[in-house]
Amino acid sequence: MIKRKAVTVLIILIMLVLQTTVFQALALADVVPNLLLVVTVCYAYLRGRTSGLITGFFCGLLMDMLYGSVVGLYAFIFMSIGFAVGFCQKIYFTDSLILPALLITGSDLVYGIYYYVVEFLMRGRINFGFCFLRVILPEMIYTALAGILLYRLLVALEQFLTPQRKEA
Repeated sequence: MIKRKAVTVLIILIMLVLQTTVFQALALADVVPNLLLVVTVCYAYLRGRTSGLITGFFCGLLMDMLYGSVVGLYAFIFMSIGFAVGFCQKIYFTDSLILPALLITGSDLVYGIYYYVVEFLMRGRINFGFCFLRVILPEMIYTALAGILLYRLLVALEQFLTPQRKEA
């Protein structure tokens, strides 16, 4: 149990470093994949609502410390997404990539809309179409592609860390 939590913290820190350094250099269309959102969605899908909520809080808090102009905005967004995606844990299938890809893409869309409302709409910038086509859509696509690869790695890691029960 402690090993799973330590690995989760390590994964969050690695994704934070990758998102803020390596993927900044690999930016496509001036966007980078939101790896911390992918981690939140994956752990919520694999472990459930509570894990999604807690993982989302810490990932969002790290984002707040680095990029936040409104304290707690990212933490709230990530917690909400992690909790909502956690409901899908009941229909968890490891061999299918369709639902995780849809959850990652949908979560990034929700994240983009939340971010647009707080950062742009509240400041009088109403051009949603421009923001959607230039920021939200490219980030959704890039995050979904990176998320599918990361999801496979996290599933393999989760299966390795979960003790197998022996049937008598």
